[in-house]
Amino acid sequence: MKELGYYNGKTAPLDEICVPMCDRGCYFGDGVYETTPSLNGVIFLLDEHIDRFYKSAELFYISLNFTKQDLKDLLYSLLALMDDSELMVYWQVTRGTAPRNHFFTTDEPNLWVMIRPYKMYDCCGPLELILHEDIRHQICYIKTLNLAANIFILEKARQAGCLEAVLHRNGRITECTRSNISIITNGVFRTAPTDNLILPGISRARLIVHCQRLGIPVEEIPFSIDELFNADEIIVSSSGALCAPASSIDGVPVGGKAPDLLNSLRDSIMDEFNSMVNAL
Repeated sequence: MKELGYYNGKTAPLDEICVPMCDRGCYFGDGVYETTPSLNGVIFLLDEHIDRFYKSAELFYISLNFTKQDLKDLLYSLLALMDDSELMVYWQVTRGTAPRNHFFTTDEPNLWVMIRPYKMYDCCGPLELILHEDIRHQICYIKTLNLAANIFILEKARQAGCLEAVLHRNGRITECTRSNISIITNGVFRTAPTDNLILPGISRARLIVHCQRLGIPVEEIPFSIDELFNADEIIVSSSGALCAPASSIDGVPVGGKAPDLLNSLRDSIMDEFNSMVNAL
């Protein structure tokens, strides 16, 4: 199958899946989600993504009626129906289906899954970025479906000929619209702390692990716009781009001052990705 959809037990080609208009995800964005690539039948870092999925649901007061193993089994059973070996696996849960009411009126969540072809190696950078004030909500640490501000800012980046936007609050760099952002300065890997202003990215966490393996010092502390522009390297990380360097922000060249260190980190995490998906 080329593109697969799943909704509450129904599996079909993606364009044949229909969702009730009263699914709370449709009018409130009332749900949480995860996404991660798959190669050769292996879903990358699935346990970490499922752990964060359950944590997001808990923080958002959504009671899941299936176990983590149930979800893993479902995702792999759907993956087995696909023809391509390079895919992106996306799943979300909404609070359920009920007449529009701001108060929670249902305890029966709806589970969605989408699996589509995706070329992992097309997202390794270098990336051109823009800088934008972070106008999103204050619960960025929960991976909710409420992404209206994110897509608004990302469209501004697209219109500027860029693939991402770097967000800041009062001069503090937070993250990007769909990625985390980190810097390398004087041989130190710096990334924002996992407070309420950023999503605790799975790839961000793996980069920290690989820094430790390579002997690269790590600081999880806020950094400023000036520190961003003056960094030796700027790294954008997500499930779709594990370690992509930035080449410009708002048209100003950035990074490129520590290529050996950057390449060693990128090679390390890509080697892990390849070893995991080739293990079967």
